Amino acid sequence: MESVEVARAVEAVRAGKPVLLPADGVVGLCAAVGEEAVRSLYELKGRGDAQPTAVIAASAGALFELVPELDERSRAIVAALLPGPFTLVLPNPARRLPWLNGADPDRIGVRVAVLPASTQAVLDAVGAVAATSANDPGEPAAASLDDVPSRIRAGCGAEVDGGRLSGLASTVIDFARAEPSVLREGAGSACDALARVERALSG
Repeated sequence: MESVEVARAVEAVRAGKPVLLPADGVVGLCAAVGEEAVRSLYELKGRGDAQPTAVIAASAGALFELVPELDERSRAIVAALLPGPFTLVLPNPARRLPWLNGADPDRIGVRVAVLPASTQAVLDAVGAVAATSANDPGEPAAASLDDVPSRIRAGCGAEVDGGRLSGLASTVIDFARAEPSVLREGAGSACDALARVERALSG
């Protein structure tokens, strides 16, 4: 049975309002992937337009529906690493969702994560959300709702309490160019991820 928290979060996302959802390591400030909803998310966080924000999809299939132009290489990388604690920066040949991609619309950040059941239920209902950490810019990521700045909590349409999380954000790896680069070390081993991708692409 769907919880009241999940139902409220789904309703808020569909209404274009930001929501707070527990991700796999930190509390996420999330919104529908539409332009107006993402702009509301950026405004609430105080995030500059030039900064990209990743998409968390409910599944690899939902991700491929959202960005159908992902080529065979990108799909192999997704299959090798996701679901997992990684944000993958991939080529975005159709420049989809440009309001998410900051200063470089030719690349897009994507996630399929191992999520708490409540957050997975929200994503299953809405398909995907734009997600950034629920903290003030430059401050540590929030490991629980209590860590989220009060002004951000007040500006959200709903929140789901996932208890205290690890506080470790995802590892970000850029695969949009010929040579991958690690943009942020986080919850997942970048070294292991690169090895898995190398095996997948060479096999």
